[in-house]
Amino acid sequence: MQTKHYLTLSDAEFLLNTAYEYAIQNNFNVSIAVVDETGTLLAMKRMDGASPMTANLCFEKAKCSAMSRRPSKLFEDIIKGGQMGFLTMDSFSGMLEGGEPIMYEGQLVGAMGVSGVKSFEDAEIAQQAIEKFLAQIKV
Repeated sequence: MQTKHYLTLSDAEFLLNTAYEYAIQNNFNVSIAVVDETGTLLAMKRMDGASPMTANLCFEKAKCSAMSRRPSKLFEDIIKGGQMGFLTMDSFSGMLEGGEPIMYEGQLVGAMGVSGVKSFEDAEIAQQAIEKFLAQIKV
């Protein structure tokens, strides 16, 4: 039998707060979502000044990343490459850069999605928060 790791609410709040602080330091107004390994929402935050549209987009990016176990940028690259045959309009919104899987000891434990600035900046915010989260676990 294997041990299954999972994100707690405290973990999700740490990720949200870390991403929030990074966004503030860089003058970004974004929405941030953290989901579990199934893509189910654990916690979400929309910063003052972030477009209402970003609230849904950050969740869709996180869900896409959790369900695929990959950064959502992979799908953005596929879309840019013209290989869109499997997409519907409903699934498209989560397939933009800014969704990042959270891996711990080889297991997917969740994902984080950010929306509100340029796609590569959305991803950077999520990556920074995930790196700090994983570093504090290993202490």
